Amino acid sequence: MAFPQSDRLTFRNMTDDDLDDMAGMLGDPEVMTYYPRPKSIAETRVWIDWNKANYEEYGYGLWIVETTSGQFVGDCGLTWQAVNGRLELEVGYHVRSAMQGRGYATEAAAACRDFARDVLNAPHLVAIIHPDNDASRRVAEKIGLHFEEDDHGGSIDVRSVYGLVL
Repeated sequence: MAFPQSDRLTFRNMTDDDLDDMAGMLGDPEVMTYYPRPKSIAETRVWIDWNKANYEEYGYGLWIVETTSGQFVGDCGLTWQAVNGRLELEVGYHVRSAMQGRGYATEAAAACRDFARDVLNAPHLVAIIHPDNDASRRVAEKIGLHFEEDDHGGSIDVRSVYGLVL
């Protein structure tokens, strides 16, 4: 299995052993500000299982992101998401609070963008972002995505869709 490549970060598949780190991040109200609510441990277990199923079906999903020295940063990767009734390949990213502000989300998302283009030969990539999430929007814009449309089919009333033809 190939993984995205980055100077400061490594990518690997999520496993059940990542439950504590992932639950700490996905249960953090700061990280999950733009989600309906932080995730419980049980919901985090479902999140990990969803990604394991994605690896099995597609060969990719959201991966664990660590520094080259092995410090947990968060998750980032590629998943299929419904946007206005059609499936789109999305780059998604979460960085734990203590690691934010260091450019890790941008570096990880750029590596995933390149993976989608160069390895998967994907024609189009999106990022689905809460309209008020300026930090996530900046990451999407830094990796070349631009606002394309609003989506009304998610867990919040409206989501902004940023995209890039690869």
